[in-house]
Formats: sequence, structure tokens, C-alpha cells
Amino acid sequence: MTINGPKIYFTIPIFGGIPITQTLVTSFVVTLILCVTGVLMGRNLTKRPGKRQVLAEKAVSVITGMVKEAMGDHNAHWTPFIATVFLSSLLGTFLGMTGILRSSTADISTTMTWAVLVSFICWYQSIKNNGFLAWLKGFTEPIAVMTPMNIVSEIAQPVSLAFRHFGNIAGGGVITALIYWALSGASAGVLKLIASSSVAVPLVLLAAGVGLLFLSRPKAGGKRKKLPFLAGLLCTALAGLRLVDWLWSLTGRAYPELSGLGCGLAWFCALGMLLAGIVLLIGRKSKNGTVLGIVLTALGFLAICFVSEGPMGVPVLTLGLPAVLSLYFDVFSGVIQAFVFSLLTMIYISGNCPAPEEKSNP
Repeated sequence: MTINGPKIYFTIPIFGGIPITQTLVTSFVVTLILCVTGVLMGRNLTKRPGKRQVLAEKAVSVITGMVKEAMGDHNAHWTPFIATVFLSSLLGTFLGMTGILRSSTADISTTMTWAVLVSFICWYQSIKNNGFLAWLKGFTEPIAVMTPMNIVSEIAQPVSLAFRHFGNIAGGGVITALIYWALSGASAGVLKLIASSSVAVPLVLLAAGVGLLFLSRPKAGGKRKKLPFLAGLLCTALAGLRLVDWLWSLTGRAYPELSGLGCGLAWFCALGMLLAGIVLLIGRKSKNGTVLGIVLTALGFLAICFVSEGPMGVPVLTLGLPAVLSLYFDVFSGVIQAFVFSLLTMIYISGNCPAPEEKSNP
């Protein structure tokens, strides 16, 4: 398993070479989406707003209220900047879930650029409000011996701001990749053990799966027991894989090679059918829903076998858990980190932009 940084697509041969990386492409897509969305949401405004205008006004009021609460009413003009940072961070993280683009916030160059920009804004505002000499004098306070520590603190501010955001997003991707790699190895080991065994092991697994599915049946007015059902489904799937593998050895590979795009689309369709079948089996209590769930589960299972390198190449243990972890790190952690970065940005800038009455007091 290898974990690499952003891929370089090509290099523009000017100024010593400008590499166009995955991060740069994602950032461009984020900028394009935000610009187009802003134009569409802000045009044709009327006194009697429609749904689109109500949504836009609500979003602006929420972000403006957050900025006023954290920075004060006199700093409300910073709302567009804070909104841009927050939405760029959020959208840059979410685009990594597409599987096509890479999260821009998983690259230290993105978060470090934002953090350095915030530091320059803070220094500019401090010089603008207090003067250059007063800004330099601030490094010697409260006593001159603290000057080196104050300088280190100014340098550490953008570093900590950048690495906090980058570390959480990139670390989440690394953890998900490591868990997927471990589950893939465990799945290959289990399937290899089953494939090398006699017919007795698949029969035992099949009997255990059927028994667990039978025990998971809901009683009158009750709910289906999910843990025995999922365990029974796993045992039945493993036994089914061994059976299909046995048939595979008799018939050989009976389908043509698929292209990369065709294989990916087939995987998504097969996984969708499998998940839809499982949801119907768990949630629906009617006979028609159960039958449809069984059919979709079987079709999805066979389709996954179809696009895999043999039936025993299906990574059974990797289904579900990496996707849940990815949702956690990309959605939950992405939202939290975008909010924390924006909040710290507001705190740092507001510290150098005091209220007018505070500036007038000696």
C-alpha cells in the first residue's frame, strides 16, 4: 500500500515550470462552483422573495450573525471573507468524496496559504490601527525579554492554524486507507482459506447463515434482530462465494474484459443493488418487499462477482466500514474543521480590529 501526495497532471513551462496538481484543479473547481452559485443565488432579487432568494438571505444572515457575534458589529464587513474561507474549506473537503477529485484541504499548501494570508491581514490591520512603530513595540511587551517568544508566537500562529486543518483531513484519509488495506488483507485470507477447503466448510457456513437468518425473523409486532441477520447474511455470502467459485472453476471466465470506466460503473450499480436489497430485507415486513430484497441482493452479489477477478476476489470484509469512516472524516470532520478554521480566523482578525471606542481610549 502506498499513500502519495497530490498527483501532478502537467507542468506549464513558464517561470521555471508551474505544476498543475490535483489540489490546484480542485481549488479551481471550488472557485468556479462558488462564483456560479453566488451569481445564480444573488440575481433577480425582488421585494417578495421566492424560495431561492429566501435561502440566499437566510445563509447570508446566519453567516453575518456569526461574524458579528465573534468579531463585533464593527467588523461585519469581514463577512464575505469569512464566508469564502468557510465555504472553500467545506466544499474543498466534500469534493474529495467524489472519488474523481482530491480534497484540497488534504494538501498543506492550501491550508498554509490561507493561514499565511490571515496572518498578513492581522499584521496589516495592527499596523493600520496602531502604526508601524507601535506594532514593532508590541513584540517587546510586557517586557523586552519576551521579544523572542513573541516573534515565535507570531510565526507559530499560521503554522498551527494550517497544520490543524490539514492534519485532521489528511489523517482521516490515511486512517481510512489503512483500515481498508487491513480489511482487504483479512478478506483475502478468509476467502483463500474457504477456497482451499473442502465442501464441508461452505456447507457449515451456509447452515449457520440460514440458521441466523431464521433466528433474526421478527416476532409478531416486533422488529427484526439486526445483528443475527447481518451475521447470517455474511455467512451465507461467504458460502455463496465458495459455491460460485466452484462453478467458476467448471465454466471459466465467461464474460469479456471490461474497461476501467465500465468496471467502475458496474461496481457502483452492483453495490447499489446489493445495498438496496439489504435495506429492503431489514426494513420491509411485507412479502413483496422481502422477495424484492432477496432478488436485488442476489443480483447485486452476482454482479459484484461478475466484475471481480473471480468470485473469491470480492473483498467481503471491506463492504460498508470504510464508507462509514469516509463519511465521518469527510463530512463530520470536514464541517468541524471548516468551522474551527473560520472561528480562529475571526478571533485573530478581531484582535487587531478593535471597536472605535476602544481605539480612542488611551
